[in-house]
Amino acid sequence: MTFVVASPSLSVRGARIAFGDRVVATDLTLEFPGGRTTCLLGRSGVGKTSLLRWLAGLLPGTERLQPLAYMAQRDLLLPWLSILDNVLLGYRLRGDATALKAAEPRARALLGEVGLGDRLGDRPEALSAGMRQRAALARTLCEDRSVVLMDEPFGHLDAVTRLELQDLAARLLAGRTVVMVTHDPLEALRLGHQVRVLAGTPFTVGPPIDPPGPIPRDASDPELLALQGRLIAQLRCTA
Repeated sequence: MTFVVASPSLSVRGARIAFGDRVVATDLTLEFPGGRTTCLLGRSGVGKTSLLRWLAGLLPGTERLQPLAYMAQRDLLLPWLSILDNVLLGYRLRGDATALKAAEPRARALLGEVGLGDRLGDRPEALSAGMRQRAALARTLCEDRSVVLMDEPFGHLDAVTRLELQDLAARLLAGRTVVMVTHDPLEALRLGHQVRVLAGTPFTVGPPIDPPGPIPRDASDPELLALQGRLIAQLRCTA
């Protein structure tokens, strides 16, 4: 098995992915085009998060071969830090004072864009679950990496905020290589240059689905809604 990163496409070759004693993929070959967003769909428990963690080098026996930003399902905010300091946490941990100083205006601007511009000094306990999720999204975007892995990044959000932050993420992540796990077919179709469906145990990956038009796509577009219906039917057949 080899894992190749190039410019900055991601290519998986002959991978075996296991979570504990459970093997979720064997001899997996998969392409994630550079500068594009790939959305991963599949039933709960099929192995989407395990694949994302494998790509991030977070599973035993794996390693991260390129700097990247990773957004987990949980917000993982540190309770003793302010929201601003949480967004800047990566820069603090890397100990680069110059980079930290340069990143602070970006962090403040991002927190403003996700609706938390007036909560910079608050600690996570003072925020709702949705607000914490928005702070975690700002932290991911603040890392400014060319490769971004996102696991259900818009969970815990109301419908309108979810659409607004999808639009924001699409704009700020344009030109980057993004792999995003979601359970929402319409979200995948709005944001993905391509959509891949995982099914089975160990899972296999279906052929790329290429929704029409630039992202973020209009959630009320009849063509997109028809494609959503076909995707849901496909997912139901994978039970």
